[in-house]
Amino acid sequence: MSQRTAVVTGASSGFGRLTAQTFAADGWRVYATMRNTTSKNARAAAELAAAGVSVVELDVTSDASVAAAAATILAEAGAIDVLVNNAGTGHFGIEEAFTPAAVEAQFATNVIGPLRVNRAFLPGMRAKKSGLVVFVSSVVGRFVVPFGGVYVASKWALEALAETLSYELAPFDIDVAIVQPGAYPTEIFGNTFGADDAAVVASYGDVAKISDQVSAGLGASAQGKDPQDVADAILRIANAPAGERPLRTAVPAHPVADAINAATAPLQRAVITGFGLDALLPTVVA
Repeated sequence: MSQRTAVVTGASSGFGRLTAQTFAADGWRVYATMRNTTSKNARAAAELAAAGVSVVELDVTSDASVAAAAATILAEAGAIDVLVNNAGTGHFGIEEAFTPAAVEAQFATNVIGPLRVNRAFLPGMRAKKSGLVVFVSSVVGRFVVPFGGVYVASKWALEALAETLSYELAPFDIDVAIVQPGAYPTEIFGNTFGADDAAVVASYGDVAKISDQVSAGLGASAQGKDPQDVADAILRIANAPAGERPLRTAVPAHPVADAINAATAPLQRAVITGFGLDALLPTVVA
């Protein structure tokens, strides 16, 4: 059996780095992509390279960067087997206090970024009629948290794109999987952005302080969890038989996200059936 190839975005730290390392340890040929491979992330790039991972410069917000990275990877590996859309940032704070530019920046990374990367790699996957596209979302891709509106909206949008893609890629025998991590102690807590209109924040008075409580609560809930769980879940999905991979997987199991996933799956299938598009429905929907 020939060596399978995986591409992981946002692999300088957190879930992305662990996923790249986990796939490599399982015998995959892995391309870990990130920004600033020769500066800010040079150490991470060197450590991944030492682990047998190929590191490629890629900024998901840049057409030119994604095109160049894809050209490099596809020239070496040909069509890939698994694409893990992991790169992301978090914007948290009073929704009114985010300027449109800040919201656009959140969506540029978390929503438009994966779409851009997909466009670079999907043609090859469709040509060979096989593969898996993984979207690293969040449990808040299924519900909302006060003061998380901008970030949560980006994850809702990501899940909408991902699920829609699952139907459109079904005729090409390409699976889509949405992984929904809960709070974990990763570098995302150091890669978050607050509301950028200080005057609006100040006008909220004591209400603004409540957002600090939410942030503290998320940080506390992350403690004691091992982010390796997410990387292991992604590998399990990748190694599962094609056509038998669940559309959504919360890691760890989450009472709210799991309940919403289970409740909405048959409703969504009914919508697709109502349009007479049963042929696009996957066998596994959980």
